[in-house]
Amino acid sequence: MVLFAAFAVGRAETLMLHLSRLRGKHLIPDIPVYLNSPMAIDASGMYQRHPEEHRLKEQEYLNMYKVARLTRSVDESKLLNLRGGPMIIISASGMLTGGRILHHLAAYGPDPKNAVVLSGYQAGGTRGAALAAGGRELRIYGEDITIRAEVIQMESLSAHADADGIIAWMKTAAREPRMTYITHGEPDASDALRLRIKHELGWRARVPEHLEKISLEDPR
Repeated sequence: MVLFAAFAVGRAETLMLHLSRLRGKHLIPDIPVYLNSPMAIDASGMYQRHPEEHRLKEQEYLNMYKVARLTRSVDESKLLNLRGGPMIIISASGMLTGGRILHHLAAYGPDPKNAVVLSGYQAGGTRGAALAAGGRELRIYGEDITIRAEVIQMESLSAHADADGIIAWMKTAAREPRMTYITHGEPDASDALRLRIKHELGWRARVPEHLEKISLEDPR
């Protein structure tokens, strides 16, 4: 059994696309795939209503929404824990901070025959970050769960631009802002981006302190 920890909007749909491509090339077995996240199901429905926004070939677009069975109710979600494998479950949250995936992690994580796939960045202090760092004891619903399943972190599906992409986008600004604040990312990476903004664009840039409050009102 493979359990994908997915961000519900965007990442879950990307995983369905890649799984449908792998299945179409017969690179993975034809086992059941379940999308078990109410928000991801709602987001997928919205995407399906606007095919003009996709950059996919029509058949790829159709296939990605056929690959997974939708798990809508709580009872259907619980039944997946009794079903057993082989199967693939895509569920949220992507950093294992809450959601239906915790039930599956508690049920299937202790079995070394299974795999847990972290499909993106894991913020510090989350269960996902603990697993990515090699930790195998997780506190879930008041119990300590030993994770013996294989843990895989995918770092190639980020939806964020890298530093080069951010700098290129900032260069298109009509005028220099009075101040640029870097509010997302690890401290070292944020400071590195601050220096690049200062040196390459000549802009003022800061990484705000924790809990610092900044007024965005125009003083003029």
